[in-house]
Amino acid sequence: MQYRTKATVLDGQTISRTITRMAHEILEANKGADNLALVGIATRGAALAERLAKKMGEIEKAEIPVGILDISFYRDDAGMRLNPEVHRTDIPFDVQGRDIVLVDDVLFTGRTVRAGMDAIMDYGRPCSIQLAVLVDRGHRELPIRADYVGKNVPSSRRERVTVRLESHDGIDMVEILEFVGEG
Repeated sequence: MQYRTKATVLDGQTISRTITRMAHEILEANKGADNLALVGIATRGAALAERLAKKMGEIEKAEIPVGILDISFYRDDAGMRLNPEVHRTDIPFDVQGRDIVLVDDVLFTGRTVRAGMDAIMDYGRPCSIQLAVLVDRGHRELPIRADYVGKNVPSSRRERVTVRLESHDGIDMVEILEFVGEG
């Protein structure tokens, strides 16, 4: 399938400001960082979790625990995927009784988030699980909504929303790509 860029919806500077705003929102909603920990869904969700935790730490003058979560085998389509891309899970703190903020780059159908919640529950029973996403593009298939959203990006199902981050892609950018035909 071939796609072309339809629109750039966030550039590097805007992503940086968005992360700062989201960090403030998370801290305000949780009355500080005392019981918070962030868990990012591999790969770009984990990178965003690191950036959010860094910003929150600067604001609160505290270290915010961050974990990385691989949801490959929690997905409801795991049996249908021939070669699932497997990443490492590293949650170096006890989730029991904590307020966990699950972080991902794009919220679409809600299936990845559901898998993420299932995976977290295997590590213990958190006090709460909240959801932070850089982009919410709509088209939910499950009753899931984000608590913290960087930007709502209306899109059609035939479009793709891509998030590129400096740590993985050498640039910070969110684009909408439109389908132009088979490759």
